[in-house]
Amino acid sequence: MEHPVKILIVEDEMIIAANISLQLSALGYEVTGIIPRGEEALEHVKQNKPDIVLMDIQLKGELDGIETVRLIHQERDIPVIYLTANADDDHFSKAKGTHPFAFISKPFKKLDLQRAIELTITHIQSEKIENSISELQSGEAFVLSDAIFVRHHEKMVKVIIKDILYIEAERNYCRIHSKDKQYLLATTLKDMDEKLPKKHFIRVHRSFIVNVSQIQEIATSHIVIGKKAIPVSKALKEELLNRLQTI
Repeated sequence: MEHPVKILIVEDEMIIAANISLQLSALGYEVTGIIPRGEEALEHVKQNKPDIVLMDIQLKGELDGIETVRLIHQERDIPVIYLTANADDDHFSKAKGTHPFAFISKPFKKLDLQRAIELTITHIQSEKIENSISELQSGEAFVLSDAIFVRHHEKMVKVIIKDILYIEAERNYCRIHSKDKQYLLATTLKDMDEKLPKKHFIRVHRSFIVNVSQIQEIATSHIVIGKKAIPVSKALKEELLNRLQTI
């Protein structure tokens, strides 16, 4: 099942915020809320757990954007992209101390926003994985503990690991078969095998990696997943059987 990246907009100019929300929705992202005040943003992050926060630096109210981010980071390590109409050195220096993933100066183009978000998504992995997993050379996919981010129709989408059935090699590409969709990635099966979490996946053939939890039948020379007969090489079958015995 595909889960869009969740983004919170913290912006007190509501026309700008509504416009950003429309652009994000058009790009396939899920907007968890449009919040005008830092105090409200703190509560929203706790309840809705967005993947990314778009934060206006100059917020009205007791908390400005930079202080709001500091308080958010005390509770949760979440990537932040700053929006600012005032890109002077003082603001930049203060904001830099909260380790944002990007700055966008207003007014900005849709492409600026899209690129900043995609760059942020590609960096999320290093924050989430204990032993930072390097991005695949193609930049087409990367792995979190419970999901894989893949490029699909010009945007990055999150595919939950337990919904993946198997991954099939197609020359220099890989095709991820999930319960309801397929995703073609410009990377090799070898690269995918190195990046995927071993507790969930195992390579059973030079052309196939399978999700161990999705195996329905085991025959002499193949296994069955979702009505698909997948060949198992002799060299890898013993490892597969050992893995199944330990589950």
